[in-house]
Parts: sequence; structure tokens; C-alpha cells
Amino acid sequence: MRILSVNVGMPRDVSWNGEIIQTGIFKEPIAGKTALRKLNFDGDAQADLTVHGGPDKAVYAYPAEYYPVWETKLGRPLLPAAFGENLTTEGLVEDRVYIGDIFRMGTAKLIVTQPRMPCYKLGIRFGDPGLVKTFLKAGLAGIYFAVVEEGEIGAGDEIEQVHADEQRVTVREMLALMLNRRPARDDLQRLLAVPGLAAVWREEFQDRLNGV
Repeated sequence: MRILSVNVGMPRDVSWNGEIIQTGIFKEPIAGKTALRKLNFDGDAQADLTVHGGPDKAVYAYPAEYYPVWETKLGRPLLPAAFGENLTTEGLVEDRVYIGDIFRMGTAKLIVTQPRMPCYKLGIRFGDPGLVKTFLKAGLAGIYFAVVEEGEIGAGDEIEQVHADEQRVTVREMLALMLNRRPARDDLQRLLAVPGLAAVWREEFQDRLNGV
């Protein structure tokens, strides 16, 4: 497993449906090593911190393996960072990665917290408001990480797993639970037992378990 590109970008204003929207989804690959802090890479930020960013979503990775699928669906070539990801990766896919797994990338350590649930700004990025629904239906969500140890990361760095969570809930399985309003109690309990689970989803799944 390895990192193909590190991508950053600051929020910008874009015109959408007659309104000016601020978004940080437009990112570009950068050369060399880049410092990763607890909340962001240097040179990167999110626009709406009520739904984006924060400790549990400090880094978003998207597999390069999915790019050919989307190029076929969309009928056009795509460059790294097309989905607003901080890391374009190779070998790090949702059905082989577990919530709570910890990986070393460069000199940093990151823990898997959740898959992506896209918002309407993905549609802005592609000029297609229907893409959000298509993205969810495809199930090719990508992976969010929290930062365990700050460090520097660059394109070409190996991705090394240093801890495997014992509950073994894949990122793809968690996505299915996120989209299922009435999941099995056993599945919820197994996911809630993962220490690295994103706090907002821990609260949501606990409410579902309690029947709220």
C-alpha cells in the first residue's frame, strides 16, 4: 500500500444555483513532504466546520483503484484529488480496512474512524447535483482518519498497518450500517465496541441501539 499523492486546498467561493458557496473540496496535489497536524495538513482547510473536518475527519483518503470506475461512469478522465481527498492511495480499500485500524504513513500515524457521507458540495465539484446520490449508491466512499501522531507525509510513502482492530468491522460494513435505519443490534454493538469510531457516529449508533 502506498500514497500516490497528497492533496491540499483552502476554501474558495464558487457560484452555485445563483448563490455564492464557500467550499474546501477543490484540492491539488503538492510536491515533497507536507506536515500533518491534528486537524489538517498544512495548506488545507474546510469551509463548514459544522459538518466537515474536526479531529475524527482530519484526513480523507480515496483509493486510486476507484478512478477508472468513475471515469467510465462520468465519461471523462479524472486527476488525483477529484473527490476532494487529501490522500490518493493505492491498496487501501474499504472492504480490506477496518474501523479502528491504525496505519503509519510517512512519519505520522492515523486511525480509521468512518467512511465518507458526501454532501451537496461533491455535486458542486463535478457540476452535477445528482452525483451525491450516485456516489452513495456506488458504495465507493473512501476513508476518514483521525491523527494519532503528527508527522510528515509525501507522495510515494508506504502505508503500513501497525494495529488491527479486534472487532473487524470493515469501512464498507460501517457504510452499510450508516445507510440502514434499522440495523441488527449485534452489528451495532460490535461497531460501538471499536474505540476509534468517530464520536458523531458513536452517538448516532447508540441512539439507534436504544431505539431513539
